[in-house]
Amino acid sequence: MSDVTHEPSEFWIAIRQFWQAQKVWLISILLLGLLFVLDRSQFAQSIVFVSSALFSTAPFLVLSIAVAAWAGATGADNLIAKAFTGTPLLMIGLGALAGGISPFCSCGVIPLIAALLAMGVPLSAVMAFWLASPIMDPSMFVLTAGMISLEFATAKTIAAVGLGVFGGTIVHVLMKNGAFSDPLREGFGNGGCGGAKIRTPKPVMWRFWTETERRASFGSTALTTTLFLAKWLTLAFILESLMLAWVPAETVTAMIGGESLMPIITATLVGIPAYLNGYAALPLVGGLLHQGMAPGAAMAFLVAGGVTSIPAAMAVWALARPQVFALYIALSLSGAFLVGVLYQNWSLL
Repeated sequence: MSDVTHEPSEFWIAIRQFWQAQKVWLISILLLGLLFVLDRSQFAQSIVFVSSALFSTAPFLVLSIAVAAWAGATGADNLIAKAFTGTPLLMIGLGALAGGISPFCSCGVIPLIAALLAMGVPLSAVMAFWLASPIMDPSMFVLTAGMISLEFATAKTIAAVGLGVFGGTIVHVLMKNGAFSDPLREGFGNGGCGGAKIRTPKPVMWRFWTETERRASFGSTALTTTLFLAKWLTLAFILESLMLAWVPAETVTAMIGGESLMPIITATLVGIPAYLNGYAALPLVGGLLHQGMAPGAAMAFLVAGGVTSIPAAMAVWALARPQVFALYIALSLSGAFLVGVLYQNWSLL
């Protein structure tokens, strides 16, 4: 028997890398291609719908891209370090607030969280930031206001901060009773490059255009954010066009409409597997709201889906011990349900 192992050819490696880099665009092209072959009428309607939706949201897209690029170029994200000083309860509140308004993505927050925990910042404050961060950021706020409403965007921001405070307070109580003395998995040191933001935060330069490096950072972030939003929103608007065409409003109302608790419970649980991406979820939820989705269910879906989405959850799993991960999921789901109930009652006033 030969012991020779067959390594994947360079061709297949290249194909796999291309798929990983462009899979969102490829899925969109595949969906449109299938529509073109199987249902020309719906293909035309979807093209018109996607074009119209992208055009109508363009002002919000431009503003959200500018906000993201500005935060990176000025170094405003370094202000996050100031949220983790003071008494534990103060740190919980500031950590939740920082998470709700920070521009960090689910993956980018990993080294920062590792640095915070390794440097001895209490898990309660870190958990507050961790829970709030995936739900809302400045770009998300702008797009939520444009695609759903300013009221909903404001409520979602309050929900992000509230969930952070809720989770951080529970962890604080558990820690006072001796739990979670060593939350990090073995092998994590001082948090790598993310630790530098906490140990030696760089000064913020609001007039970033005066430095070549910061101007380049602004352009690079703007381009990256544009491509990111374009691919996800294109896919989301294609799916929304199909949902509006093929899913009867009566079905949506029956499943996740009404004023009872069941739609909120359903949306909380469905938000775990059904959540594509924070930005892609917005037009889908907007379409569901127009079809009769309960406001509280919409809020629960976005909150639960954001915190338990694969990137956010894997960030926790990669860093923290299993018991911390289990608590993170439990806090996410229970907090999303409570947020949904509160928003539902408030919307009925």
